[in-house]
Amino acid sequence: MTERFFLDKSDPGSWRALNGLALKVHASTEAAGIPRSVIELLNVRVSQINGCAFCLDMHSQYALDAGVASQQLAVLPVWRETALFTDLEQAALAIGEAAALLPDGDERQVELQKARSVLTDDQYSALQWAGVAINAFNRVSILSQHPVRPRG
Repeated sequence: MTERFFLDKSDPGSWRALNGLALKVHASTEAAGIPRSVIELLNVRVSQINGCAFCLDMHSQYALDAGVASQQLAVLPVWRETALFTDLEQAALAIGEAAALLPDGDERQVELQKARSVLTDDQYSALQWAGVAINAFNRVSILSQHPVRPRG
């Protein structure tokens, strides 16, 4: 058995830069008036798609702390099949999925245009950057095999 290689610990400068991006994205989402609960829904959904157990565990707790209903988290993989999400939440989830899945150009354009129709320019930009950021963090955690520890 080999020892775990933690990517974030191996290059602290790059890790700090990624965290700097996260701080800028946080500031942008706040300035655009996007509630933390919406960002955490996006973070959870992207982490589900990417299969990042560490980020999924962390952001599920953050989502609950930000006021996301447990019912919303339970149905998040099938959010389009429910009436539990606001237009803003749906737009954020569509952007997050587009950032994670990168569907073909036509499909991506349809999804992004639908999301764009309910967002300001600042919100649209901030949510796309949020999708980029959580994808990057997912990859660092997956490559590092960050463990999920039981809460107690």
